[in-house]
Amino acid sequence: MKYVLLIHWDEEAGLARPAADEQKEMADHRAYIEALGPRLLFGQRLRPEAEARRVSLKGGRRHVTDGPFAETKEALGGYYVIECASPEEAVAWAERCPSARHGTIEVRPAWEA
Repeated sequence: MKYVLLIHWDEEAGLARPAADEQKEMADHRAYIEALGPRLLFGQRLRPEAEARRVSLKGGRRHVTDGPFAETKEALGGYYVIECASPEEAVAWAERCPSARHGTIEVRPAWEA
């Protein structure tokens, strides 16, 4: 089954960290990706929330809101799509994600197409 690991983090604090911490985090993610091996179907880091836009339709009219979105402390920072045999295996991989040290990893099963 496919699972999406959604990485939620404190974007303001994360973007303010020293370059050396950022480089270490990226190295840890490269090692994590290597460990996932064939389980990893896709993953992507996302640009800051200030560059995001939310789109909705209300009364048949489009509404666009530019980020950042202050309603939440944690922002979506990236995601991995992985293939696992069970929800427990997906949770175990989420626990190993380097971003779990300073954020939250949401594990969500994906609908099969």
